[in-house]
Amino acid sequence: QKVIELAPARDIHPELRRRLVDCAVTLARGCAYKGAGTVEFLVRGDLEEADTEFVFMEVNPRVQVEHTVTEEATGIDIVQAQLLIAAGRSLDDLGLTQDNIRLRHHSLQARITMMPGKGEVLDAYKEPTGDGV
Repeated sequence: QKVIELAPARDIHPELRRRLVDCAVTLARGCAYKGAGTVEFLVRGDLEEADTEFVFMEVNPRVQVEHTVTEEATGIDIVQAQLLIAAGRSLDDLGLTQDNIRLRHHSLQARITMMPGKGEVLDAYKEPTGDGV
């Protein structure tokens, strides 16, 4: 389980990002996929190199806990879009064509994790505050 989720990925070569997106879009179009989901890859090598190798890992056909990071980075309400798609709207209807999706902001999600049985007790919590929170 990831503890830190960051969008967009830091220091990734623009050509490598394009190749990853193209593969994800090709996969989704090839099986007429509709709705929210995540296509995951394993990248082997330097993210700053355009020709770095990667392999397909999995598709998660659902809205995942990390969706808020993508929402903040793109400005797209993924849950609302998923509900509208389930009600019969298309991505085109919603203006969510691949050409319209842009990374507009940076977003970070950090999770508090604890190992069960180790005696840890969370005895304080303070909501984050400030601009962009």
